[in-house]
Amino acid sequence: MKLWMLPIVVMTVVLPGSALAQSQPYSGLQSRSIKALSEQQIEDLKAGRGMGLALAAELNGYPGPIHVLELAERLQLSGDQRKNIQGLLSSMKAETIPLGEKLIAEEADLDRQFASKTITPATLMNSTQAIGATQAALRAAHLKYHLSTLDILKASQVKTYAELRGYSGDRPQGHNPGGHRH
Repeated sequence: MKLWMLPIVVMTVVLPGSALAQSQPYSGLQSRSIKALSEQQIEDLKAGRGMGLALAAELNGYPGPIHVLELAERLQLSGDQRKNIQGLLSSMKAETIPLGEKLIAEEADLDRQFASKTITPATLMNSTQAIGATQAALRAAHLKYHLSTLDILKASQVKTYAELRGYSGDRPQGHNPGGHRH
């Protein structure tokens, strides 16, 4: 074999594997208990974590209660501020955990309808509308507590929070949206 033919042989071997991987992006997901939700998403929903639902607030200067409590010392929260933020966090969990559990149940029901081949256009519409309403309520709840947190903090604390979280200038720096959890 001539040396100049080697790249062609290598490409022939590599390309089919890449094409196969691209045509099977959901391979392995069929074994999930609820196809539309990963185990991590289910765990986060059950724990009332935000899963990035409040990024519109977080990245625009509205701190989240859990993150404020994590940074309480460095933000120099007063006793009253700490107590009020802890109250917000407790209220947020009390509101978002049931919504998360409801969303899990709705997704499980939709999955079950498809798995049992009992889905109809009408049940599909009802299920997806219910899921959408629950997702909207869950997101609104997380955003609401970011809004409430801002009311408790001083402007200097919000500025320090943004610096500590790596949000400087016009663009957030060093923030991993996938790692944002409540």
